[in-house]
Amino acid sequence: MRLTLFDLDGTLLPTDSDHAFGEFMVHIGWADAQEHARRNDAFFQDYQAGRLDIQAYIEFATSSWRHRTEADLQRMSERFMREVIAPHLREPARALVDRHRQRGDRLAIVTATNDFITGPIAQAFDIDTLIATELERDQLGRVTGRIRGTPCLREGKIERVGQWLAQQGARLDDFEEVTFYSDSTNDLPLLELVSHPVATNPAPALAKIAAERGWTVLKLFE
Repeated sequence: MRLTLFDLDGTLLPTDSDHAFGEFMVHIGWADAQEHARRNDAFFQDYQAGRLDIQAYIEFATSSWRHRTEADLQRMSERFMREVIAPHLREPARALVDRHRQRGDRLAIVTATNDFITGPIAQAFDIDTLIATELERDQLGRVTGRIRGTPCLREGKIERVGQWLAQQGARLDDFEEVTFYSDSTNDLPLLELVSHPVATNPAPALAKIAAERGWTVLKLFE
């Protein structure tokens, strides 16, 4: 058995869907341009530097839309996919996923970006398993601005992958090969754990580590 895990932003996508979603909130008039953009950029810089307070970020990032109706959210999500994400669904990334699918690997996207944003993106890649930061919802199904369970970030990715496998009566050790594709040093805990780490479109810090450790480096979007 082989397991293949994909980070999403910067890995399968040549953009950051979370940051782009914040920009989209400004674009459609759901968020104040100046203040929202300033805070969105600051949180993105924190993520890149490995110091993101993800709970504070989720409270901020959902504040512009969580009070909207389900119908409004559905229309907005479809528009975001059509206008922002679809142009970034590149053939090299699709081909990479398809190669692993065709050889019979079990596939999952493992991303820090929340499940509201990434659910439709996982569907676009035809990957059934999405392990993402889950948004807490109240009894009426409304997003609260808090995180449900363990955030899927840094060491949290290991925990969340383990929980997913345990639900199926499996562990990482059960697989003869575990591959993880990622662009970011935020994912070092999981990259260091798997048998086949692949630094994919790596940021300079991860490229340096990959070179030092002899990891495979893949550039999908050159």
